[in-house]
Amino acid sequence: MASALFDLSGRVAIVTGGNGGIGLGMAEGLAGAGASILVVGRNAAKNEAAEARLRALGASASSLVADASDPAECRRYVAIAEERFGRVDILIANAGVNLRKPPETYAPEEWTAVLTANLSSAFYGAQAAHPAFLRQQGGKVIAIGSMTSIFGASFAAPYSASKGGIVQLARALATAWAPHNIQVNAVLPGWIDTDLTRQARQDLPGLHDRVLARTPAGRWGAPQDLAGIAVFLASHASDFVTGTAIPVDGGYSVQA
Repeated sequence: MASALFDLSGRVAIVTGGNGGIGLGMAEGLAGAGASILVVGRNAAKNEAAEARLRALGASASSLVADASDPAECRRYVAIAEERFGRVDILIANAGVNLRKPPETYAPEEWTAVLTANLSSAFYGAQAAHPAFLRQQGGKVIAIGSMTSIFGASFAAPYSASKGGIVQLARALATAWAPHNIQVNAVLPGWIDTDLTRQARQDLPGLHDRVLARTPAGRWGAPQDLAGIAVFLASHASDFVTGTAIPVDGGYSVQA
């Protein structure tokens, strides 16, 4: 019974920003549970490498170069997933960027670029997936927030605003779509060891030691630490869980 709850055999997931870091860690979790995966990203070489990695796990996988912040591109990636796999059941809205600088120095176009890449892309993707979910009589949206969905970050005002917005977007979509058996939840990763956070450690002196000091688990997270929550929120095990924002942070957000 327990294994059946988490079985994703026959189900199809789209993972934006799925060619590395947290997105790929979640995609690997879904693949291990039996899902077919469409990796969406802007870097063709990274997409192909992620696809090969998922195939090596025994998954049915494909990849697509697309800009997740463009509504037309979102509709295209949903259509291609249906064309290649026959259906769409799961969307992990993970695509995003960051730009770290004092808030008074952001140009308007920098603010807009971060909000569009992080928040608008999740909304456009969910909109695009909605008709496919209706055809399957249900679906799952997993939107990726951040610790900055909870805490302020002096060096990342637009990123923080976008990730706070992810939580409210998940709640709004959850209430709107629950009658159609569509669950929408947010995941809030803590400090995870990825290319982006390695850059953060260069940009922000002392960050590494501050993270370790505040994290009860005593380490940085790995992308694979997001695999379990992805499987849970994508599976029947979470059919009565919607509108939540779940930290995956080694206890960072509960440490005084």
